[in-house]
Amino acid sequence: MEIIDIENWNRKEHFDFFSKYDNPFWGMVTEIDCTKAYEISEKNRLSFFAHYLHKSILAINKVDELKFRIVNNEIVMFDKIHTGATIGRNDGTFGFSFTNFSPDFKTFNQELKEEINNVQGSKGLRVNENSKRLDVIHYSTIPWNKFTGLTYPRNFNTDDTVPKITFGKTFTIENRRVLPISIEVHHGLVDGIHISQYLDEFQKLMNL
Repeated sequence: MEIIDIENWNRKEHFDFFSKYDNPFWGMVTEIDCTKAYEISEKNRLSFFAHYLHKSILAINKVDELKFRIVNNEIVMFDKIHTGATIGRNDGTFGFSFTNFSPDFKTFNQELKEEINNVQGSKGLRVNENSKRLDVIHYSTIPWNKFTGLTYPRNFNTDDTVPKITFGKTFTIENRRVLPISIEVHHGLVDGIHISQYLDEFQKLMNL
């Protein structure tokens, strides 16, 4: 973990400006072409959810600004960012999961499968030490609907700076399969160019 020297940071003024807002968060909704990724998942009988989730966290770890968090009134950059995803249950509820970052899909997928089983065999939100971690992305999936807009619950009395990413239901347009994605970030830490870098990297990985 690296502590950012705010006084010599080229975004110091941006951070000071947006951090004073009652709501310093901003976000966008867009789409990712998942045609090839979906075909690969189907061909290899892999979970499409696990496939795109792994591609996403790989892309996140390529963008330093998405690894920034506010910790004890300091800006830090974590070495690695892990996956904190909500997992649905058959009774209509969901619970929190945690999957360690790994560049290897098989390793990531095995741990994710174990976490899914743990969530589905439990009750409640599963609030624990992992669910409180800051070195994560908070992921959610709405597999029943595509969307063009999304809002997130926020507690503005905390230093919560963990980005939120939500995926929607895939749909087909002009012979392409498309995945809706919403991302929300703290504007004191992340600008549009940084989200664009993440989306570009995510799309490249989804095309492999």
